[in-house]
Amino acid sequence: MSIFKRGTKWWYEFSYQGQRIRESAHTPSKTAAVAIERQRRRRLELSAGGVRQQRPQLFSVAAKQWLADDAHWSESTREIYKAKMGHITPVFGKLLLSDITPADIAGYQRQRQKAGASHRQINMECAIIRMVLRKHRLWHLLAPDYRPLREREEVGKALTSDEITGLLAAARRSRSQSLYPALVLLLNTGLRSSELRTLQWKQVELIEGEIVVGRSKTRGGEGRMVPLNQQALTAIREWRSGFKNPLPEHYVFCSERYGLDGEEGYKNGAVVVWNRNPEQPMGSWKVAWGACRSAAGLDCRLHDLRHTFVSRLAEGQTSDQTIMALAGHLSRKMMERYSHVRNEAKRLAVERLSAGIIQGDSPQNPPQSTIRISQRTM
Repeated sequence: MSIFKRGTKWWYEFSYQGQRIRESAHTPSKTAAVAIERQRRRRLELSAGGVRQQRPQLFSVAAKQWLADDAHWSESTREIYKAKMGHITPVFGKLLLSDITPADIAGYQRQRQKAGASHRQINMECAIIRMVLRKHRLWHLLAPDYRPLREREEVGKALTSDEITGLLAAARRSRSQSLYPALVLLLNTGLRSSELRTLQWKQVELIEGEIVVGRSKTRGGEGRMVPLNQQALTAIREWRSGFKNPLPEHYVFCSERYGLDGEEGYKNGAVVVWNRNPEQPMGSWKVAWGACRSAAGLDCRLHDLRHTFVSRLAEGQTSDQTIMALAGHLSRKMMERYSHVRNEAKRLAVERLSAGIIQGDSPQNPPQSTIRISQRTM
């Protein structure tokens, strides 16, 4: 060990595994310089043994680095995480990672509940906190005391025939020209809205009447073939007729903007499409969908059209395997989450037992003759 002074500051110098280390201790105290030198040597020894030393870091800095480092996310996923950070950073941003406690996370859960956030939303935000801390090997200290909130398990809403008719009629009146064909396809193909937004013309076969799904939320959804029924085929052909020779790589529902027709357009409220870009996918139908839903008098989500598709298939006694192939589900449990008719079918089956009637209704087996169970007297 060698301690020497340069000007008003003490320096230290030593060799470690053949490497010469000469650094300033940044202190005018010799005693402090000796302690700093020993600590520096100890850190080198721990590092050589595989023990990493973490510097204190603010959550806001660590979160920003976490968002920038992961290369496996899509841009939409990254944007979702950035939006959720808007709720997390004001609470945890000025805390050191090492100072975050289970009580802090529980307090955040209560705060978000008071703000009206759903349990699902809060759990997703806490998952981001978990991923940031896990990256810095700190989550295991909090995990035993963390409890996610219980999420609601209801399965959404399947629209009735009258609701579908009213919804499509309202979509016809929408200023968004793409909304009506988009809703028709969602109702008749079961595609997720993200799958429909990124659909390209090369994935649509108008002669055979089918769509091949591209990138999907699940592995089971990618590359699946979905036939087009007559209603869907008519809608997409009508939509395609509005484009002049669309290229295969062009998006079916491309980016577009709407505005008033000319300088005098405000007088008669004429709305026209401008700046349509076939090389960019549609960003969102959020505004048009909200107006359409209100005009139809419905309280539902765009994703409920997928629920409706699966439920209508189940009502038609379509086999589970066929439904999963069309919808791109990976498990029977996920399929039943969308199939509203299944719960009613289970209830009817149990009611048959109380009525003394057993009837075979499996789609894989032919119906059996009705068997009446004779009442036994005790």
